[in-house]
Amino acid sequence: MLSSIRGSTDVFLIPGDPVEQVRAPEVFNLVFKSLGIDAVLVPVHVTAGDIENFVRTAFLARNIKGMFLAIPHKSLVMGLLAQCNKEGRVAGAVNGIRRNADGQLEGGLFDGTGFVSSLDYFDVAYAGKRVLILGAGGGASAIAASLALAGSSAPAEIALYDPVPGKAQAVAAHIAAAVRAAEARVLAAASSDPAGYDLVVNASPLGLQAGDALPCDVSRLAPHAAVFDILMKNQPTPLVRAARARKLVAQPGFEMLIQQTPLYLDFFGFREAAAAVRRDATFLRECIYPKALHGEIRPESPVPVPTP
Repeated sequence: MLSSIRGSTDVFLIPGDPVEQVRAPEVFNLVFKSLGIDAVLVPVHVTAGDIENFVRTAFLARNIKGMFLAIPHKSLVMGLLAQCNKEGRVAGAVNGIRRNADGQLEGGLFDGTGFVSSLDYFDVAYAGKRVLILGAGGGASAIAASLALAGSSAPAEIALYDPVPGKAQAVAAHIAAAVRAAEARVLAAASSDPAGYDLVVNASPLGLQAGDALPCDVSRLAPHAAVFDILMKNQPTPLVRAARARKLVAQPGFEMLIQQTPLYLDFFGFREAAAAVRRDATFLRECIYPKALHGEIRPESPVPVPTP
């Protein structure tokens, strides 16, 4: 295992604003150390107004091999990319950037694929269902895009709600136009009311701070509804706890990161590491799940996720 950062170490960065909440460095640095990869992932605090200049400048360093992107940067770097994967094009956002052999920047979006795989992992049905996504940022867009691209397994309806006027409408219209042939109906919800939905996803920042209000009225959830809160901090969040108090299926966002880890590794060229994590990601769950939730870690390997 690596004991130090050397001159030969490949450097990956994860810019965000804020950046204190990111969990990817814990996961990927553990992967690198456990599998003997000479690489490191470092969080960096970069404001939205500086992100384009930062990305251009950082990639001038030849040992910076790639970037992971945290909020709010996932949609702000699209103009810098020569190309990106299908999910990124549909959502208008990416959460990974690499430099190709020609020196151009390529993007990939894995949040949504990781989320859909986490639904499969927990056996939560979504095909033909009604889904409410709370929030309309990069994570919400990624989730909506991947659900809409699920083909015959797609939900019947994907609704996005955001309190910022016009934000959810813009995201929904973009995704709906990009997946016209898909089976899912993508639209903006008029409110955060979860009544009538089969799956409710918190992709908003509500829950990051101790005094935050709940992102929706839990008492309005249908008795059969499932809840996912993709926040990586303060889990189990008040939303998860409140939904579980009603005996509903409610999961924190950790599995979304676990399930997309092999996709990141493949994207950045670590094929053997990706295969190892697909075989068994228990060591990553033990790292990222808080002790209070360790009893929920399943011993079996996760559902395989598709390669990019």
